[in-house]
Amino acid sequence: MTRDSFHSRIGFVLAAAGSAIGLGNIWGFPTNAANNGGGAFLFVYLIVTLLLALPALYAEIYIGNQTQKNPVSALGDACAERMPKFGRFAGKLGLCGAIMMLSFYTIVAGWMLANALSSIAAMLGSTDLSVWLATDSTLRNVIFTPIFIVLGALIVHQGVHGGIERWSARLMPILLIMLIGLIVYILQQEGAMAGLQQYLIPDFSQVTNPSLIISAMGQAFFSLSVGVGGMMVYGSYMAKDKDIGKLVLSIGALDTFIAFLAGLLIIPALFVAQHAGQQVFANNQLIGEGQLIFQILPTLFSSMGTMGLVVAAAFFSLLSIAALTSTISSTEVPVAYLVEEKSFTRRTATWLISAIVLTASMVLVAFFDVLFGLVIQVLTTIMQPLSCLFYFIVVGWVWKRGNKLKDESRIAENKWLGIWGNYLAFVCPILLTVVFVNVAF
Repeated sequence: MTRDSFHSRIGFVLAAAGSAIGLGNIWGFPTNAANNGGGAFLFVYLIVTLLLALPALYAEIYIGNQTQKNPVSALGDACAERMPKFGRFAGKLGLCGAIMMLSFYTIVAGWMLANALSSIAAMLGSTDLSVWLATDSTLRNVIFTPIFIVLGALIVHQGVHGGIERWSARLMPILLIMLIGLIVYILQQEGAMAGLQQYLIPDFSQVTNPSLIISAMGQAFFSLSVGVGGMMVYGSYMAKDKDIGKLVLSIGALDTFIAFLAGLLIIPALFVAQHAGQQVFANNQLIGEGQLIFQILPTLFSSMGTMGLVVAAAFFSLLSIAALTSTISSTEVPVAYLVEEKSFTRRTATWLISAIVLTASMVLVAFFDVLFGLVIQVLTTIMQPLSCLFYFIVVGWVWKRGNKLKDESRIAENKWLGIWGNYLAFVCPILLTVVFVNVAF
């Protein structure tokens, strides 16, 4: 059976960037920047993205591209000479990580979708419906989480080229246009310039602040969506031996650019809200990420009249699109495994995985206060960094046959290949261990 694949470099870059560009960029990055010195955070973030996050992305895509297999088989092959069972176990752990990510991410994505519809309902004069859609409730979660899961499944079951590549090529430009349009509007409001200065002018005295550095490292690492196998399976759908370095730089540049633009939107918007009399900061910290997205900004938008409702609908639609492009790649990880190793049809595999994700999401909804934060913490502070550490060890130390970064004849032709291989083998594991210890403990 011929594997489905991406048909163009730009299709791959847009799909992979879509995987990376999610709520972490448009929600998490501006919040971290606002809490950690604005421009100083941006400066450190860019440095650690180059030093650590892009190499992690490279390692994950490289393993998938060289093996041309789903993450379980890919890691099994890469570890075949020394520890094939452990390689496959790590791949299956990645499948679990992808399902864990989907279980909470689809709930949050449902909130974004509901808030987008809330603004539309308000524009149509349905005040009661608008208020219900904007108010957190178990019933709303039970309705909107399945809607979002079905949206992702409808794209994934169409295949890599017909579904993922085609829809990424549509959704990513829409996301970019909406983001730029919102920035132009917000920057015209009173108070926005103060936020712009806070964001773009670094206070270099804060650059050496350990908490800022650790926060920037964590954000750079997690915002590229590495560690759950999504990038590995996307890499496997690209023709072998493409210039992975250039592709990774393109993905990283687009991901970082969107995060930068999100900061241009959110941080000036916070200062606009502050100028309008809202309390935004307490003890120089934002009063809460959830409150930022679902209280401060909606209150700001509602004070703008009818235009504010349009802006709110666009803003939450933007977040919904970002969430959708991220969930597609995570869904593809277990789907690819079932199709290739268990001989499921893509349609059956997609809807089976969607049913499993829905079940896990409903468990989180039922025990929200106990499980929701715990699942996020376990995945982002333990499973993702450990998975990436394993990728570095595989590429740098375990994988002998088929790993062109370790091929002495190729290194003799290209000395930079040897330097890059050593950087992945020696420097990256140390840097990543530092991040893991400081973020997890």
